[in-house]
Amino acid sequence: MSRLAKKPIAILPKTEVTYAGGLLTVKGPLGTLTKQLRPQIIVTVADGAVALSATHVSLETKALLGTYAAHLRNMMNGVNKLYEKKLIIEGIGFKADVKGQTLALALGFSHPINKPIPTGLKVVTEKNNIVISGIDREMVGQFAAEVRALKKPEPYLGKGVRYADEVIRRKQGKKAA
Repeated sequence: MSRLAKKPIAILPKTEVTYAGGLLTVKGPLGTLTKQLRPQIIVTVADGAVALSATHVSLETKALLGTYAAHLRNMMNGVNKLYEKKLIIEGIGFKADVKGQTLALALGFSHPINKPIPTGLKVVTEKNNIVISGIDREMVGQFAAEVRALKKPEPYLGKGVRYADEVIRRKQGKKAA
């Protein structure tokens, strides 16, 4: 069982947590997040803290306790402060633009790539940088991963889409005989 799930999780100031019918709802200054929880997990909200417990002890419920504790912390942090991922586009002719609710990318293919932006996310582009922000950590990370997967950075020239803090190990390439 997760050690972090054994302790009650303190509710952050300006945050409201409710649990009813298997639906966990977290409200804060930036918005509201909801998550459907499995019936094996019991959530108790009292005294400015949230306690998680299992109906019975099994390997699955032990894993779920730690997972749901992490989800709850991420939800509380997200409604108080936006999550943000930064992507860098490297390559000649590679560029990104936001057109309405669509991210338009030119990544060296014969056609442009139009990626719809999920509701709840804000995408900003400037030069070769893409900044994805939102209150839902999972959604921000998933959309950033999908954009990166369109053209992963290659090791010889480093062209492609990479995270801002990602280090690409470069290879030497061919040598002249």
